[in-house]
Amino acid sequence: MKPASSSRGAIGYVAPFVVFVGIMGLEHSLSIPPQVGYPIRVLVTLAVLLAVSRREIKLRPAQPLASAALGLAVFIIWVAPDALFGYRHHWLFENPVMGKAGGVLPAELQRSVLFLLIRAAGSTLLVPIIEELFWRGWLMRWLINHEFRKIELGTYLPSAFWITALLFASEHGPYWEVGLAAGVIYNWWMTRTKSLADCILAHAVTNGVLAGYVILAGAWQYWL
Repeated sequence: MKPASSSRGAIGYVAPFVVFVGIMGLEHSLSIPPQVGYPIRVLVTLAVLLAVSRREIKLRPAQPLASAALGLAVFIIWVAPDALFGYRHHWLFENPVMGKAGGVLPAELQRSVLFLLIRAAGSTLLVPIIEELFWRGWLMRWLINHEFRKIELGTYLPSAFWITALLFASEHGPYWEVGLAAGVIYNWWMTRTKSLADCILAHAVTNGVLAGYVILAGAWQYWL
């Protein structure tokens, strides 16, 4: 009898991300208000993460200072183009495929300390784990060999590297070009460190600093 299939072995890497994105899609299609939908999304995803992914999560980075610095650099790349050039509403970024930037959080939620804490915590503590598990823990290896566990984390193959980066970019809609830059940087860091924990930390710093910027500057459009 064959050992556990590659699809079964991938559950811990894939399921939390699929659940998070699936619930987000339901929120949009059913017009569920964010103060209801987002906490549910976070709690359900966290439950799935704890149930199926605990063995896969590594939270001891080998290069914590470098990973944190890299995460800060990605944050700067994320916000600098808009701040310097203000081109976000060009048709290359806002179109029927990529959607539209400029979402605004309802005024009552902008003043809700509880909601902002939940939203910031989800972005900083949950999203980096589920995205790094999926994109660089699973997909970048699966594209090399469907028996992905046979492939060392951070193994470089040009096609897998760039497909992962492009798909990561597409996830970010009208911010696809900075999403692509972030995907390339995170992918590169994975090839250098071979460490899921270092990529999670870099991603968490990016999202955490971005969350602070969103709240302090009222730049709600960055919370997709």
